[in-house]
Amino acid sequence: MSAPVPVPAAAPPPVSTPASGPSPGPERRVRALHTATTVTVYQAYRPEIGLPAARDGRFPAAWKRDRMTWIKPSFLWMMYRSGWGTKEGQETVLAVEITREGFEWALRRACLSHYERGLHADREAWRRELRRAPARVQWDPERDLRLAPLPYRSLQLGLAGEAAGRYADEWTVSVTDVTPLAHRAHALVRAGDLPGAARLLPAETPYPETEGLLDRVRAD
Repeated sequence: MSAPVPVPAAAPPPVSTPASGPSPGPERRVRALHTATTVTVYQAYRPEIGLPAARDGRFPAAWKRDRMTWIKPSFLWMMYRSGWGTKEGQETVLAVEITREGFEWALRRACLSHYERGLHADREAWRRELRRAPARVQWDPERDLRLAPLPYRSLQLGLAGEAAGRYADEWTVSVTDVTPLAHRAHALVRAGDLPGAARLLPAETPYPETEGLLDRVRAD
């Protein structure tokens, strides 16, 4: 695995859009902070997991590889899920930079977490696919800075079995504790300074869709 390359907490990435959150577009589209070789996803853990992961650039032994783990390219959706890093068990928010190769490996092998007419032949076909798939996808409403739902959806990618092991041991490039960033943005939102909070947001832009990348998880 590549040596971790931490992102300095004092230099947050540039803002993506004004105070509403990531830019709109197709209802189901991956939007993320990404480079030519990596994509950043977010998770939140209790400090006993999150702090060693950020310190060492990899998940500690206490991180269970036999459990499904959900990664989220949307910073604001992670803020919604974790309550800006205040919910019990989610006090440490991590930005995990992973290889695009690994991210796309998971997407091409993923199954939707629910049956969808037009994408699956029938419910039994969906159940069979779900049992075999090493990854699953949910499309949840994106959130604005007040954590209200927006009229388009954000990707959640669940990794299990082989995918979870690859995520922890092969795909991870760096792990950064962005809890201070979450708390700073939250404080600005609470003070009514939405433009100031927006300037702290990661620059999430549409992720390049190579042919067939989302065919298994998106009918539209």
